[in-house]
Amino acid sequence: MSQEKSRPPQDRPWESDWAPDTTRAPGTLRLWLAGALALATITACVTAVTVMENESSEPAAKAAEPSTLASSAPGGLISFATPSKGGGESPGADRDRPSPTPSTSAPSSAAPSEKPKKKAPGPSPSDAAAKPSKRPKPPASHGTSIRSVNYPDRYWHVRDGYVRLDRIGSGSEQREDATFRRVSGLADPSCYSFATADGGYLRHRSFVLVKDADDGSALFRKDATFCPRPSASSGAVMLESVNYPGRFLRHRNFQLRLEPYQHDGLYRADTAFRLVAGLD
Repeated sequence: MSQEKSRPPQDRPWESDWAPDTTRAPGTLRLWLAGALALATITACVTAVTVMENESSEPAAKAAEPSTLASSAPGGLISFATPSKGGGESPGADRDRPSPTPSTSAPSSAAPSEKPKKKAPGPSPSDAAAKPSKRPKPPASHGTSIRSVNYPDRYWHVRDGYVRLDRIGSGSEQREDATFRRVSGLADPSCYSFATADGGYLRHRSFVLVKDADDGSALFRKDATFCPRPSASSGAVMLESVNYPGRFLRHRNFQLRLEPYQHDGLYRADTAFRLVAGLD
């Protein structure tokens, strides 16, 4: 027989005066083991997830970059890696990177033509306008002659530098001296100036109408400008001086001169003139 005293059952300690150990709660070791196992499991899961994320992101970044195989591919062709299916980059996102230069061995027919073929130039509107018109030109103006109302057979005529009221014969020189070029007034464009065939103008000097060369002065421009005013005779005008308002050209003893207006029938008749076609 064993000399050791058998341990009484712990569920009845009062029968043998043996007290159970109450310093440690039942199942404490199992709780510590379960906690350690759970912590190890969580750590392993976190590590596995981190490794998988790193491995999945590295190929996607590398797949977006084109790889040139100029040294290994025949003919200098360009090879691009196949992009990853899960890549989130939009097309054209890598345009900031310099693209590889293609080899000159590529077929030239693939390059588009830079300059379109020029069409044959057609006639432009300006060219058509530059061509002479087939229409007949209007007859050239022969200038203006000035005829008296009360002496209809007499015209203004330059003789010895003065303007007189003369009968004009058939001679070309005489008819040319009785023809003038009516232009816009030198001092007032709404009025008239009368140019002669040799480039001079009719002007008043000391209130007498004469032919004179333009000296470019303001006084000359005013003396050579006359404004048309209504006349009592139909189709006729009175010519008033610009720098002497109230004075009109009239003939006295068949000499043209400036005289103040008079309420007289003879004055109104002597100051009435008709501008007709030139005699030259």
